[in-house]
Amino acid sequence: MTLPVPTSTAHAPLSTEDADQVVRRVHVDCGRAAAILGIPLEPPPVLFDLKGSAAGMFCARGREVWLRFNPWLFANDFVTHLNDTVTHEVAHLGIHRLFRGGRGVRPHGAEWRGLMLALGANPSATFTGDMSNIPVRRQRRFSYFCGCQKHEVSTTRHNRILRSGTVYRCRYCGEDLRRSLAK
Repeated sequence: MTLPVPTSTAHAPLSTEDADQVVRRVHVDCGRAAAILGIPLEPPPVLFDLKGSAAGMFCARGREVWLRFNPWLFANDFVTHLNDTVTHEVAHLGIHRLFRGGRGVRPHGAEWRGLMLALGANPSATFTGDMSNIPVRRQRRFSYFCGCQKHEVSTTRHNRILRSGTVYRCRYCGEDLRRSLAK
């Protein structure tokens, strides 16, 4: 069984028993999806290391696949995430395997929605629950301007501009964004 990844706090947000239940649900959903799709679907490794506002994530690199879950969100509303998020991510795995890497298939497209419905799950692409007590890292914003308005650029994009000379344009007036002179 995969256990929760240690966090920086004194206590883990998700108990070992709950983490084991999530892993068991992944195995059950993989078996159900395999029967529906008519393909072998081995349960992938499960990690509880996701942070921020995403409840779950299907990951693939080459032939290697794994599932990541946010232990903070699961601890906040365990039953909802056990029933919805786990099935959501297993459906991504099933479509990825069925279409040999998911080429030409949209992540939340008709194939994925069809599998979600066949699994008896809600084919919603996003989680909209309460996140008021979930630790979320926020990026700093930087002011940039164009010919028509002020833009708030994330730290990631700001650093791309500074380090590699990436150019971002306003989608309304088409001008390049330029840094504010005021600090």
